[in-house]
Amino acid sequence: MTADPALIAALRKSEGAHKYSHGHALVLAGGVGRGGAARLAARSALRIGTGLVTVACPPAALQENAARLDAIMLRPLRDGAALHTVLDDPRLTALCLGPGLGLGAREAGLVEAALTWRPAQGAVLLDADALTHLAQSPELRARLHPCCILTPHEGEFARLCPDLAAPLRAATTSDARAQIVAQAARDLGSVLLVKGPVTVIASPDGALATNAATGSRAAPWLATAGSGDVLAGFITGLAARGVAPMQAAIWGAYLHLEAALDFGPGLIAEDLPERLPQLFRRLGV
Repeated sequence: MTADPALIAALRKSEGAHKYSHGHALVLAGGVGRGGAARLAARSALRIGTGLVTVACPPAALQENAARLDAIMLRPLRDGAALHTVLDDPRLTALCLGPGLGLGAREAGLVEAALTWRPAQGAVLLDADALTHLAQSPELRARLHPCCILTPHEGEFARLCPDLAAPLRAATTSDARAQIVAQAARDLGSVLLVKGPVTVIASPDGALATNAATGSRAAPWLATAGSGDVLAGFITGLAARGVAPMQAAIWGAYLHLEAALDFGPGLIAEDLPERLPQLFRRLGV
């Protein structure tokens, strides 16, 4: 197994550093009974080396999340106005929202507030329900910026970029698929990662990368509930640690697949972040 030496350097923690040296990620959770996806993302961000991870949820969901979280911090979050206040903390370096978030007016307000945040270093990752809010609101979509990372599967991509959905489905080569995703990234003005057997990552400035889970690197057991939430957490955690948004998406997808290949059949989403310590040792982190 070989990896980009820059990735190994980014994953290492230096002697004498403290937790804030490695970033603080905030993950927004949904209401009662909907927190599992956010908890998966949060644990994944913590496992990848983020110094601190906080889950923010509606007050009614505090008890449920407190029963499942230990090293991950927890705070109540009522609405978008409260999120604006939370994001004023200069120690925050990345934000993840969408997994299990919900589709109501409160959640639309959270997406709106999230898109006003411009971290000096870090990213805003939008997945799952957050992508649905973007697809339903041209006003929210217009607020996307280069520090945003969008991680749709093909169905979510079709809702976000309806004019490009049919060409993506019809693409017969990885290169053709990549060029369509690159066009979408330019249109959206954000980093875009479209999940699939060949995951394509593109930035609005034209950078392009792929991560193929095919042939000897096929991992069909990644088709399991929560796998995408873990990927969101990996990318958020890397961004929180100071990795640029496009590179965080590339490396997050790579580590996600490597962890799946390392585990093998029988994988469930919870297994992926727990595979990272062994994987890091093999990579020489």
